[in-house]
Amino acid sequence: MAVIELKGMEFFAYHGCFSEEQIIGNRFMVDVSFECNTIKAEQTDALAGTVDYQEVYKVVKSQMEIKSKLLEHVGRRISDAIKNSFPEIRLLSVKVCKCHPPLGGKIDMVLVEIKD
Repeated sequence: MAVIELKGMEFFAYHGCFSEEQIIGNRFMVDVSFECNTIKAEQTDALAGTVDYQEVYKVVKSQMEIKSKLLEHVGRRISDAIKNSFPEIRLLSVKVCKCHPPLGGKIDMVLVEIKD
C-alpha cells in the first residue's frame, strides 16, 4: 500500500451561507489523501497499476464547481465522488479550506476535514 496526496489544489468557487458569498465567490484550497495498492505501478512503471491522480483532480474540480452553503457538504460530495470513481481507494481524507472567510475579523482560513 502507498499513500497518494494531492495538496494545495486551488479553486475559485461560490460556497457559503451568505448570499453575497454565492455571488462574489471566494478562494478555496482542497487537499486529498488516500491509500491504495501501487505494487503493479511500482513493478511496471505503468499508470494502469495505480490511481491516476489527474483523474482524482478532475473529480475534485467538478465538485467544486457546484455551489453549496457548507464546507461540510462540499467535502462529503468530493469524498463520495472520489470513492465512487475509484473503489480501490482506502482511508480517504478530504480537506476543504475557505480562505479569508467573512467572519467579522481577520482569519486566514477555515477548514473542514472529511475522513472515510
